[in-house]
Amino acid sequence: MWDVFNEPQGAIQSPTDRMDNLVVNVLGNIREKSRKRDYDMQTTHSRFEPQQPLGGEADVRTTAAPNHLKSRKHGVLSMYSDTKQRMKQHAREYDFMPFLQAARRNPSRSALPDDKAKKRGRRATVFSVTGDEYTGEWLDNKKHGRGTQVWKKSGSIYNGEWKMGKRDGFGTYSVLVPDTKTYAKKYCGEWKNGMKHGHGTFLYHRCSVYEGQWSEDQRSGWGRMLFNGGDTYEGDWTKDKEHGLGIRRYANGNWYEGSWRDGKKNGKGKLYYCDRGHLYEGLWVRGEPKCGTLEDFGGDHAAQPAKCPIPQVKLADMEMVLQEAHLAHLNC
Repeated sequence: MWDVFNEPQGAIQSPTDRMDNLVVNVLGNIREKSRKRDYDMQTTHSRFEPQQPLGGEADVRTTAAPNHLKSRKHGVLSMYSDTKQRMKQHAREYDFMPFLQAARRNPSRSALPDDKAKKRGRRATVFSVTGDEYTGEWLDNKKHGRGTQVWKKSGSIYNGEWKMGKRDGFGTYSVLVPDTKTYAKKYCGEWKNGMKHGHGTFLYHRCSVYEGQWSEDQRSGWGRMLFNGGDTYEGDWTKDKEHGLGIRRYANGNWYEGSWRDGKKNGKGKLYYCDRGHLYEGLWVRGEPKCGTLEDFGGDHAAQPAKCPIPQVKLADMEMVLQEAHLAHLNC
């Protein structure tokens, strides 16, 4: 039996051309084998034909060919016809079918129960193995939408929006006060990817409050901070520290306006000593004044005016100073 799927080697051909070449090769093999079998049948049949004797008289004995040899040619032709029909039918189907079978897209039987078991929509309270509980909306077995999460170990609670298992959107985070067994708000504002991000208000210990912009759980952007001692800061923040331009008002009435860096005065700035009636304006480095001027500023109304006022400095002879400066410039 010849290999009907043996394809010629060569350049890449279209499915129709490949099928035509396959049919031609198969039919050629069939014809060649059919001719060879016909020749074998004729050679075998000649053995049983009556032969002329040496004397010239015909031999009256005749022997017919066996029945299996008579039907041999008919069987070859029948096989040739059937094979041709099958190859034509295969060629018609070949033009409409790809080489490879399409991948199976239907989910397996084991995947269907797992997909149905995923939590979706709003559900009742769900308890975890750690004792935490969640009540709210789900999507693909993850917290998604509005919901309330209670942590058993810390006693804290979050009520707000979720996205794919993380706090995302607007929400309120509260902690449990052990003495009163009540919840106190800790943060109220925007969240992203489980962290404080956007505008929000955070309440620190000892009544310190921050209201402003957040980025990845850190104060970043514009914000206002009320410290527990009574000081206030309003201005720019970066990585949880005062950084940029801002104003800090102290509890004693003094206030600083200028540049900040890593939580300290740095750069140009003004410090108003309202309790003494002085004003310092100049350059600051890491929270310390380095170069500037100090002058009186509302000393008459100061709570603790200086005992010795700052004397006013004047030039004794302005024209002489200018001439000396001009001569020094020409000599250079």
